[in-house]
Order: sequence, then C-alpha cells, then structure tokens
Amino acid sequence: MSSIKSIVKRELHSYFATPIAYVFIVIFLIMSGVFGFYFGNLYERGQADLIPFFNFHPWLYLFLVPAVAMRLWSEERNSGNIELLMTLPVKKMDWVIGKFLAAWLFIGLALLLTFPMVISINYLGDPDNGLIVASYLGSFLLAGGFLAIGSCLSAATKNQVIAFILSVVICFLFLLSGFPMVLNFFALFMPQVMVDAIASTSFLTHFDSITKGVLDLGDVCYFGMVIGLWLYATTLVIDMKKAN
Repeated sequence: MSSIKSIVKRELHSYFATPIAYVFIVIFLIMSGVFGFYFGNLYERGQADLIPFFNFHPWLYLFLVPAVAMRLWSEERNSGNIELLMTLPVKKMDWVIGKFLAAWLFIGLALLLTFPMVISINYLGDPDNGLIVASYLGSFLLAGGFLAIGSCLSAATKNQVIAFILSVVICFLFLLSGFPMVLNFFALFMPQVMVDAIASTSFLTHFDSITKGVLDLGDVCYFGMVIGLWLYATTLVIDMKKAN
C-alpha cells in the first residue's frame, strides 16, 4: 500500500506540474455547465433536479476520459521511462493501480468542482439530494470504467493519439451495447440469452440505474469488475510489450 500511495502522489504532482490539468478541469466544467443548463433545458423543464446534467456525462467522458488515460503508459513507453520503472522494486500491479488511482482521483476532483450546480439547483427548488449523491457516485464509477479501458490501451501503444482513438472506440461500444437498435440486430441471429448478456455489459444501463436512485450492489460490482479486469489486462499488456 505504501508503494501505491507514493505512486499516486507522484502522478498527481505530475498532473498539476503542467497546465494540462487546469485546462482539462476548465473544459470539463464549462462543458458540464453548457450541456447541463443549456442543452439540458434545465430552466425550461421547470423541475429542480440535475437529471439533464448527469445524462450528458457518458458522452462527455467518452472523449475527456480517454484524453486523460492516453498519457498513462504511452508517454512512459515513448520516453523510455517504462524500462526504468520496471527495474524499481515495485510490483507492476502497484504501478498500474497507482497510476489509475491518481488519474481517477484527478477526474473525481474535476467532478467535485461541479458542486456550484448542486448549490444552484437547491437554491432554485427542493431537489432530491440523495438522488444527486447517488448520481455523482454513478458518474465517478462510470469514469473509472472508461479510465481502466484507456489505461490498458495506453499500455498497448507508444502513440498517444492512437491510444486515444482506440479508447474512444472501445468505450463507445460499451455504451452502444445497451441500445435497442443494437440489441435488435443481435436478436436476429443470437438466442435471447446471448442478447441479454450483451445488454448487461452496457455502461449506460448500469449508470442509468444508479442515476435513478436505485443503488443496486450489482451495478456497483459491475463497474468494479470492469475496472479490475481492464487493470489486470493492463499488466498483461505491459508484460507482453516488455517481452518484445
């Protein structure tokens, strides 16, 4: 645990040592406000809630989270630092977890800085704050799922642009898997059991369930499982690249 803490501190410091972190936070806050208030028709709806705000999060994360994840390992491989990291007396899994947690906490900080929206909606009406807290948790878990996928793909290539594109594509597939149009297509040649299995992999299905206030342990475990599997895959990819 001490090595993971040290890695998290090192990575967080590297984020704020450059303007990249501040640019990301500003972009995230501006886009969250624009999508939540303007495109979400928050005032026109006449309801004191943040449903439109959270409904846009999967689509914001689809591009913003891979932008954070692409540098996790691609930058280390491109600069040649990964060889040095692997020679240190620290387990590869500790490096993977530490880098992931630092990036996840960074995104969590950006998410936390949207608290003025919560204050505003409480000023305008009487929202269900329990639902808002659950939605924030769902949003944080969703970001973690996207980030774990991006971490694995970042480890697979030295090129950050390629890592970004691959992450967007894979994350987009995880979002699409719950769409009726996609499920209807698979239903044409697959048994219903397989179609239901595909639907269960959808990030949107589990995220929507949480944002509706249904804090089911299965949804939380799903995101935990996705994060765990993709982080384990990251260590395998690092091993394979090291062997080459």
